Amino acid sequence: MQRGETVALIAPGGTGVPIRELALVGLTAAVVTFLATGIIRVVAIRIGAVAYPRDRDVHVTPTPRLGGVGMYLGVLAAMLLAAQLPALTRGFDYSSDVTAVLWAGLVIVLVGAIDDRFGLDSLTKFAGQVTAAGVLVLLGLQWLQVYFPLGAGNNILVFDQLQSGLVTVGVTVLLVNAMNFVDGLDGLAAGIGLIAALAMCAFSLGLLDRSGGDVSNYPPALIAAVLAGVCLGFLPHNFEPARIFMGDSGSMLIGLMLAAVSTSASGKVSPIAYGGRDLVALLTPLLVVGAVSFVPVLDLLMAIVRRTRAGRSPFAPDKMHLHHRLLSLGHSHRRSVLLIYFWTGVIAFGAVATTIFDVRVVALVMVVGLAVALLGSAIPRLRDPRRRAEG
Repeated sequence: MQRGETVALIAPGGTGVPIRELALVGLTAAVVTFLATGIIRVVAIRIGAVAYPRDRDVHVTPTPRLGGVGMYLGVLAAMLLAAQLPALTRGFDYSSDVTAVLWAGLVIVLVGAIDDRFGLDSLTKFAGQVTAAGVLVLLGLQWLQVYFPLGAGNNILVFDQLQSGLVTVGVTVLLVNAMNFVDGLDGLAAGIGLIAALAMCAFSLGLLDRSGGDVSNYPPALIAAVLAGVCLGFLPHNFEPARIFMGDSGSMLIGLMLAAVSTSASGKVSPIAYGGRDLVALLTPLLVVGAVSFVPVLDLLMAIVRRTRAGRSPFAPDKMHLHHRLLSLGHSHRRSVLLIYFWTGVIAFGAVATTIFDVRVVALVMVVGLAVALLGSAIPRLRDPRRRAEG
C-alpha cells in the first residue's frame, strides 16, 4: 500500500465539456452501424453465418449473425471523425487509450466473426479474449492504481507492471464473457450495453468537468459515447423480432469496450477530480464500474456456480440464465428484456447519481426503483396461484 498524489495534466485551449462533439460522434456511430448492419446481414446469409434454433435457444427461425462486424465499422467511423474534431483531439494526443480500443476491438471482432461462421471451442475463444485484452495492456490501457479510503489523505494501491497487466486482462475477460453470456434475447445485450455506456459517459463527463479538463478523462468519455451510439444503431435490427444477431463478434466487442471505459475512467482517475474529500468520492469509480456491469456479471457468476456444482464445464450452455428465468415466470420476450433494462438502469445510473446528488437521496430512490423492478419481475407469479405453488 502506498500513499501518493497524481498530478492532472490539463490540456491547453480551454476546459469546456465537449457534449455536442460527443453527441455528434455518438450519432455518427449509430448511423454507420445501422447502415452497415443491413449490408452485413445480406453478407452473413450468403456465407452461411446463420444461427439455427437449438434446444437452449429462444428464437425459432434461422437468423443471420455477424452483427458485431457492422458494430465495429460504426466504432471505426466514429473514432475517425472524433480524431478530426478539435474539441476531442485531446483524447488522441495525450493518450493511447482510443488506439488501444481500436486494435483490441479488431482482434475480438475477428475472433467472434470466426466463431459466428465456423464455431470455435471455448478454449480457443478464451485465448482470443486474452489476446485482445493483452493488446489493451501492450498499448497502455491498463489499471494502474486502486484507491482505498483508509486513514488520512489519498491511500493508493499502485500496481507494478505485472500486476497491472493481470488485473486488466482479468477485468476485460470477465466483462467480455459476462456480455457474451447475457446475449440470449433479442435486443438484450445491445440494450444493456447502451445503458451501461450512457452511465459511464455521464460519469466520465462529470470527471472531466470537475477536474477542469484533465486530459485523462477524454478517452473514457469518447469510448463510452461511441459504444452508446453503436448499440443504439444496432438495436433497430436486433430488437424482437431480430433480423440479425450480433453474435459473439458483437457481444464480446461490447464487453471489451465496457472494460476499456472502466479501466480508462477508474484505473487511472486522478484524485484531483475529487480532492480526497470523502469516502463516497474515493469509491465512486469502483462503484460505477461494478454497477454498470452488475447484471451481466451476476448472470455469469451464477452460471459458473450452477454448472460447476452440476459437474459440468462453466462454459457449457443451459437455459437457466436470468432472461430464461424471467421467461419461465411468464413474462413475454419483450417484457423480459425491458425488465432487465430497468434493473440495469436503476443500478448503473444510481451509482452515477452519487457523484452529483446527496447519497442518502440517491439511495432512497434506488431502493424504490429496485422494489419496483422486483415487483414487476414477480407479477406473473403473484397473479398465477399455480406459479406460486411451483416456486
